[in-house]
Amino acid sequence: MQTRVSNEGQVELPGSIRRKLGIKAGDSLEANIKNGNIVLTPSKRKKYKTWITTDPVTGMAVLAVEEGAPKLTSEEVREMLADFP
Repeated sequence: MQTRVSNEGQVELPGSIRRKLGIKAGDSLEANIKNGNIVLTPSKRKKYKTWITTDPVTGMAVLAVEEGAPKLTSEEVREMLADFP
């Protein structure tokens, strides 16, 4: 796919690429040069405060995330739990 650089130095990413990677307007991208190529990598999601607490109904330990945090994927939950003893 081809795209152009505007007079302001902006590059438009084709919609199919944005959709495939889940890139939305306002998202941050890391820009690097590797082997003479420009490499754009989506930045990691914002880190939200997480903690382990006790569920008041079951009495079991549960992972809690601050209000406003997006839904987590199973992989993200696994990564967070790996940090706990």
